[in-house]
Amino acid sequence: MFGNLVKRVVDVKKALIAIDAEIHADQEAFLIKNGSEQSDLWGINFHPDNSGSEDFVEFDSMINLRPRQNNRSRSVEDLEIRKRIQEIVNECVAK
Repeated sequence: MFGNLVKRVVDVKKALIAIDAEIHADQEAFLIKNGSEQSDLWGINFHPDNSGSEDFVEFDSMINLRPRQNNRSRSVEDLEIRKRIQEIVNECVAK
């Protein structure tokens, strides 16, 4: 946890969320080592102080820079991928 945010990586195909690493790249490497595909992994941040609001999830990570997938920023630009991430977060956080 970094101050008021928690770094996470979501596998949008397997509906998994990795937590508990200093940087998104460590979580990404862990998921790849355990069978995830890099193209399915997206870095996000949780802001626990904003739980229940639309500001709870921040779509920002260096691992999201993917020109080959038409994602040219640290954000998650594809609205369908954002929607899938939000669905996974909602299901996992509610459990």
